[in-house]
Amino acid sequence: MRPGLGLSALRAGLTRHRIQTIVIALVALVSTGASVAGLALAIDSGAPFDHAFSSAHGADVAAVIDSARATQAELTASTRLAAVTAATGPFAEVTTTPRLDAHGGCARATPASPCLAPQSMPPMTLAGRASPGGPVDDLTLRSGHWATRPGQIVLSSADVYPDGSLPQGVGLGTQLTVTGAPGMPRLVVVGVAASATNSADGWVTPAEIGRLRRPGTPPSAQMLYRFASAGTAMAIRADVATVAAALPAGAVTGTQSYLTVRAQESPGITPIAPFLIAIGLIGVVMSALVVINVVSGAVVTGYRRIGILKSIGFTPGQVAAAYTGQAVAPAVAGALAGLALGNLLAAALLARAASAYQVSMLSTPAWLDVAVAATICGLAGSAALLPAIRAGRLSAIEAITAGRAPRSGRGFAPHRQLARLRLPRPVTMGLAAPFARPARTALTLAAVLAGATAVTLTAGLAGSLGRVVAGLSLTSTEQIQIQVPPGGPAGVVVTGHGHHHRRAQPLTVPAALHAQPGTLHYVAEADEQARVAGLTGQIPVTGFQGNAAWTGYPMISGHWYAAPGQADVPAGFLAATGTTIGDTVTLTFGGRQIPVRIVGEVFDSDNAGLAMITDGRTLARPGHPLAVTQYDIGLRPGTSPGAYAQALSSRLGPTYYVSVNNTNRGLPIVDGLIATLTLLLAAVAGLGVLNTVLLNTRERVHDLGVLKAVGMTPRQTIAMIVCSVTGTGLAAGAIAVPAGIVLQRHLVPAMAAAAGTGLPASFLDVYRGWELAALALAGTVIAVAGALPPAGWAAHSRTATALRTE
Repeated sequence: MRPGLGLSALRAGLTRHRIQTIVIALVALVSTGASVAGLALAIDSGAPFDHAFSSAHGADVAAVIDSARATQAELTASTRLAAVTAATGPFAEVTTTPRLDAHGGCARATPASPCLAPQSMPPMTLAGRASPGGPVDDLTLRSGHWATRPGQIVLSSADVYPDGSLPQGVGLGTQLTVTGAPGMPRLVVVGVAASATNSADGWVTPAEIGRLRRPGTPPSAQMLYRFASAGTAMAIRADVATVAAALPAGAVTGTQSYLTVRAQESPGITPIAPFLIAIGLIGVVMSALVVINVVSGAVVTGYRRIGILKSIGFTPGQVAAAYTGQAVAPAVAGALAGLALGNLLAAALLARAASAYQVSMLSTPAWLDVAVAATICGLAGSAALLPAIRAGRLSAIEAITAGRAPRSGRGFAPHRQLARLRLPRPVTMGLAAPFARPARTALTLAAVLAGATAVTLTAGLAGSLGRVVAGLSLTSTEQIQIQVPPGGPAGVVVTGHGHHHRRAQPLTVPAALHAQPGTLHYVAEADEQARVAGLTGQIPVTGFQGNAAWTGYPMISGHWYAAPGQADVPAGFLAATGTTIGDTVTLTFGGRQIPVRIVGEVFDSDNAGLAMITDGRTLARPGHPLAVTQYDIGLRPGTSPGAYAQALSSRLGPTYYVSVNNTNRGLPIVDGLIATLTLLLAAVAGLGVLNTVLLNTRERVHDLGVLKAVGMTPRQTIAMIVCSVTGTGLAAGAIAVPAGIVLQRHLVPAMAAAAGTGLPASFLDVYRGWELAALALAGTVIAVAGALPPAGWAAHSRTATALRTE
């Protein structure tokens, strides 16, 4: 037989089974798109950092050493530990508060780089290094040259300011004055360098450190280590413990893990990857189930056509190839469309990652596209192969004479049992119909179960993300906020250490809050910046002046601080410093070193989790109160936030800015992804039901004609067909609810872990009783929605036409 006839049979099969073709293509599209996007995010989200870290031999851990407790020999011995693969140091370090001097830049002032007045810069950690190279943390010069003599400084390209930018007016030749150091020495910026692990904010010659240190400040040094095993936070903690045990007690005063720097450089897209991968896997499972069901049904309903094909000379292999092609062709088309969708989605999310270390635009690896598309198409082909081979083995006579109705006796017992119920006969006939084709019913049940599970998972994710947003923004507890402007009514005083504080705040705001109806709680808040031993740069520290437990920060573990000297921190802080609840860290603030004990872990994303919440008295000194930057107000139940804010603003006047707290600090892109992909999966599950019902209807079209001839009305026909999938939908919904809850309880913590944080238990317990009852009906809704189109077609078909159909 001519090969062209096989292609003609394939085209004819695709044309005859349009619903089958659409269903397979859509399933392949959703599965491929979600899988490609999820895997691309998981692979590429850390690529810029990983590339820079590998090429620069980044430090797994930067340890701050108390030079008075550990000798040079002891530090050298620590580099020979079995766990250490490479190390460098010690580099003497110092924390300074430089001032940007106008003199250095005015001679070369231009309109684009004007001469600026002297301005203070944030505190900086400076390390003394003779050269940028070394076995660990090989620095890359971005411009200028290395500091070779006293009075020169090389600035970090990423850590001068938290947003990674240099202050305006800072460039090569700029002069910095180190305030607080004897003689206020000046440093000239001669270069800008990048450290893959942000080991310091700047570098000077080793001999320079001594004259930059404030009198009375204990000497410290920096050791940079690489370890044999450093892939997880647990491994890093074990490595740090090994080094600390090899040195004198108290010698290691702080550490910074590369995992923390990696998380800070992450563009915030990694939490999305677990969700996309889960949706992709659900889609892959659905693709296999739906393809098996669709192709098996096409073979069963096409027995007569198969017999005709064989009678005109088709070989078993050609028949099998034709029916396998009916599944593979739409799967290939859907996979190609899914590749385009997945790459577009991943590219949009990865755009920010590309600029983290000045690398070219990230894209989905070609091998990933090929692997995912081949997997989806392979699943479709494998699912179609067995029923296609079965079709090819049928003889022409067997295929032509095979009855299209179920075998005698199959499903009759359920029909008889259900007929005894006091229900309309069309309803009992529909409820018994699935037992006539148990294998097909099982596949349909599995497909609906996958769609209903996705709906249940979606509801749980939406509830969890809603609590994440509320927990981050505190909108349910701090409904109103008052911003206190700098230089407000109380004036600003500058201490000798360069830190600002406000004189005692007048009672204007507290008096107004007491007098304003609807006030339930309020607390003053001071937002400061402080250094933590072991971390470069500063971290935000929130100091509350009064009881702030009501503000509602979600607690993951531990408890809210109860006294000065105690603090609560996010998971990012614990990971960055290698500490746990109960440990003590040292803050540097206002020229003082303040020991602070960690008593709780809070859910907070401020500064990528590198933040601290404490009593304001922890930072304040007698006679030097902190600057109040904000008041947080909780309202009595029933109070309108908008009306309250307007009335309070009128009472306080224009000096203060009163606002309703409606900040959304969640993951808005996840909301759209959840809704879109879940609707697609539910639609695909509905199309799978539509295909099944259509196959059943075509198989029984002659029986439907008989029923219509003896008096069955169109409404009764629709009821019978819809009831044929109602039981399947109810069973799928009942199973989908616990399955979706289990997935939600695994997926949400995985998303949180990808974001570098834990979750309070309350963020997982989001399902309410009425929601579970409604979700249990999701399978029924999907099944009924898929059954209605073929039911309408059957109800409106003419009786004579149905009776003549073979």
